[in-house]
Amino acid sequence: MFDKELVEKIRAAFPRAEKDFNGRKRVFFDNGTGTLVLKQAAEAEHDARINCSANIGGIFDESKQAMKIILEGRQSVADLLNAPSPETIISGESATSLVFNISYALGKEFTGKENVVATDYEHYTNVSPWEELREQGKIKEVRYARVNMEDGTIDLSHLNELIDENTKVVTITAASNFLGTRSPLEEIGKMAKRAGAYYFIDAVHQIMHGTVDVQKIDCDFLVFSTYKIFSSHGSFLYGKKEHLESLKPFKVKTAPTSAPGKYEWGTRNQAFFAAFSAVIDHLEWIGEEVQSNYEGKFTEYKGRKRLLKIAMDAVQQNEVGLSKAVLMGFEDVPGLLKIPGVTVYGLTDLERLSERAPTFSFEVEGISGEEVAKRLWEEGAIAARSGHFYSLAQDLHDKQKVVRISLVQYNTLEEVRTFLITLRKICII
Repeated sequence: MFDKELVEKIRAAFPRAEKDFNGRKRVFFDNGTGTLVLKQAAEAEHDARINCSANIGGIFDESKQAMKIILEGRQSVADLLNAPSPETIISGESATSLVFNISYALGKEFTGKENVVATDYEHYTNVSPWEELREQGKIKEVRYARVNMEDGTIDLSHLNELIDENTKVVTITAASNFLGTRSPLEEIGKMAKRAGAYYFIDAVHQIMHGTVDVQKIDCDFLVFSTYKIFSSHGSFLYGKKEHLESLKPFKVKTAPTSAPGKYEWGTRNQAFFAAFSAVIDHLEWIGEEVQSNYEGKFTEYKGRKRLLKIAMDAVQQNEVGLSKAVLMGFEDVPGLLKIPGVTVYGLTDLERLSERAPTFSFEVEGISGEEVAKRLWEEGAIAARSGHFYSLAQDLHDKQKVVRISLVQYNTLEEVRTFLITLRKICII
């Protein structure tokens, strides 16, 4: 895990990690809905908005600088994902808008005989666009691989059975925002490639929790949201250059005819790109702080790309420690698995915690999810959430009112302790 000094430095980089805007000290465990904003990102966004508000394409300094910021932002995303070039990075209003954009473009290629294969634990952002193609007659059906609710993992045999010669898209979430499960992306990718299908990855819930390498995964598309990784609202999508050039998205006549511009609706917001570049600077700093522990590792990457892989691997290892504490607790405080009446969904095997994100959905016997979340806040100043998280699995298994906590790099063992103490009191009373 991160040492105490590094954790304190990380928390200092987030103005609201310790207290909310009212000055109330609290534990922020609602990161799956959206993370807290990095101060560095907010400052970069502010500066770009004030200093470079002019539109791109002009000969004057503000316009040129705005374009430079946008290009640097695309390169930052490419470095995080190990994408081959910034031209493969598309920006958008949200992950939902980008998935719809690509699905519409793909739909123009289909004849109505094709199928799309997904899983039962997809976020609806990665369900509705494909179902709409079915409703429009662009494809025949969307097929869903079963998920084992006992451990939250995909039935890979069933997934493989669903893929056939008519499968044109295999689409998968990199990590479930309900169960926390990380999908075996490389293994699933091989199934997609054998069928000659496009391989689409929803990395919205994975991007803040570990490494992502689009070339290693060999995916055709990957999407994530920036507000899930310490920045402002918006999203990015990676696409293989040959696909981005050949597909025909909806666009206005005078928009660019090549990627990334032909996929981007309207003028780009340079402040958005500046904010995300600052997030990458922050992650690079973490990589520098811990790189002495990684001698001989990630040597296939160079420069900033290597530091980013080191940083995100270190983040994941730290989160495994936090996850173990959530499940098992401490010597004097029981974890979720030891509190009577608590049911946890997803992987709970301590030997397999690297296969899940630190996202825990649970129920308390005899107490509604809304009541648990309310009392966590009122009695322990713990920001958690209850309700529907846009997960298909919640509907399929009638888990509409679970409580969810989701941890990231600025959360601490002491915060986990506070959460468990408060939850135990709620369960006992």
